[in-house]
Amino acid sequence: MTTHTFPSHDGAELFYRAWLPHFQARQAIVVMHRGHEHSGRMLELVQALQMPETAIFAWDQRGHGQSSGKRGAAENLGVIIRDLEAFFQHIEKTYAIAREDCLLVAHSVGAVVAAAWVHDYAPPLRGLVLATPAFKVKLYVPFAVPMLRLKEKLLPGGIVKSYVKSKVLTHDPEQQRAYNEDKAIFREISVNILLDLYETARRVVEDAAAIRVPTLVFSASQDWVVHTGPQRAFFERLGSADKHFHTLHGFYHAIFHEAQREVVFNRVRAFAERLFHSPPAKPTPLLDADLRGHTRTERDELAATRDCLSSKFTRFVFGTLGRLSKGIALGWEAGFDSGRTLDYVYRNQPSGRLILGWFMDKSYLDSPGWSGIRWRGQMLQRVLAEVLAKAGEKPHLVDIACGGGRYVLQMLHDHPEMAATATLRDYQQPNLDTAKATSEQLGLTERVTFVQADAFDRSSLASLSPQPSVAVVSGLYELFNANAPVLESLRGLFEALPPGGRLVYTNQPWHPQLKFIAHVLTNREGQPWIMRRRTQGEMDDLVREAGFIKETQETDPAGIFTISVALKR
Repeated sequence: MTTHTFPSHDGAELFYRAWLPHFQARQAIVVMHRGHEHSGRMLELVQALQMPETAIFAWDQRGHGQSSGKRGAAENLGVIIRDLEAFFQHIEKTYAIAREDCLLVAHSVGAVVAAAWVHDYAPPLRGLVLATPAFKVKLYVPFAVPMLRLKEKLLPGGIVKSYVKSKVLTHDPEQQRAYNEDKAIFREISVNILLDLYETARRVVEDAAAIRVPTLVFSASQDWVVHTGPQRAFFERLGSADKHFHTLHGFYHAIFHEAQREVVFNRVRAFAERLFHSPPAKPTPLLDADLRGHTRTERDELAATRDCLSSKFTRFVFGTLGRLSKGIALGWEAGFDSGRTLDYVYRNQPSGRLILGWFMDKSYLDSPGWSGIRWRGQMLQRVLAEVLAKAGEKPHLVDIACGGGRYVLQMLHDHPEMAATATLRDYQQPNLDTAKATSEQLGLTERVTFVQADAFDRSSLASLSPQPSVAVVSGLYELFNANAPVLESLRGLFEALPPGGRLVYTNQPWHPQLKFIAHVLTNREGQPWIMRRRTQGEMDDLVREAGFIKETQETDPAGIFTISVALKR
């Protein structure tokens, strides 16, 4: 065993252990510990696997073991999910092992982080093992979660002490003693991480159909720490064609430290060997997911139930009293998905008639969807600046559906050192007028050109002039349910970009307000705004089909929006 550190996405130094063959390994197993613990607790599992030709890595999650960070805390759970993405990037670059040659084994809270990462980033893993995943922690105190939410809102930054004792984790007296004497194990978890764990687990269980990698799930029949029902629900919804569920009768929660843990070790080893001795699973590309599949079914159900009594009442209130809010009134006028609405959301300055209208507007702008949109805008500026910095001395960017164009224009304004120019295209003149006004305010009129054009016209995109070195598509494809026009647009961009050119694209694989949006709001055409989500795997399949190779991805803390960068080969 050797020990190392790697820099995560925000520069935090995270610790990991590695067991490497004396030659270049072609496959790897990545191990994640449970909450409160550290990678050293997984040593027996590593030894029991008996796979000397396989590289094995076990890392201390942020705030655990020898990794940096306050114990049991982070800004949000999304930061830890991004840490896992950063760790796999490190393995790829440092050890030259591709993700499709990696198996991920994760325990309890670590298993929720692992499942969320596979859901949000759609990595082509060889396989996934989830050991007693903490999809719903047993808190025992009535109304614990609502009280913690209220407490975190009024007095943020608190911690919760774990009630879990070693005697309810394992029947093995020696393992109980080892747990009690391990000074690196702590008992705290921050309130915000615990609440994020609940929300993240809920969305992952609800949308488990998006996960299509071979998966093995372990459940303990005598688990005093987490509920087992959500584990079964996750498994039943799982989208993988190669999935297995094992109930370990008589086991407590810490199955890797139980008296009969050899049963678990043997099943993990058999699962890993079977997958590594077979070619990587290649799920069918989701190019026709708009015609069949769980997101199409979800969209159809939203459309069929739109006129229920409660939705009609909510629409009435939102369409009358709601107009006191300037943002809601603008949404009814221009469409809640329009470029003008997004520009208003980006500005994030509540306004309305009377005090009630102001408070309604603030609540509207603080909703999860609009908060995610602002995160997307901020992250887009950073990602575009990084991509343009790699694109040569005088890079040219094209945004094929700019809306108000604020994120591109703000990025150009904030980076005067880059001699970058841009073409902003949109099919609606009012959007271009808004973008032009912003361009004038920021002093960018000499660097930006505006063109009214259709973002789905392949021939128009293929003949872009000047030729762009970077193309960005933000918030467009999410508004259209069909895949055929999206694929045509992507193919047009592939033809427009030179070899080495990059595509920056966004996606919306999840949304907590999908029903409200479909049942209450209208789009830019005055029609019900009924969206069909694209899983990240589906969006990446479309980009790959057009000829691009995906390089990196960013995901917002709530898992609603993603930003990806792909290279033209």
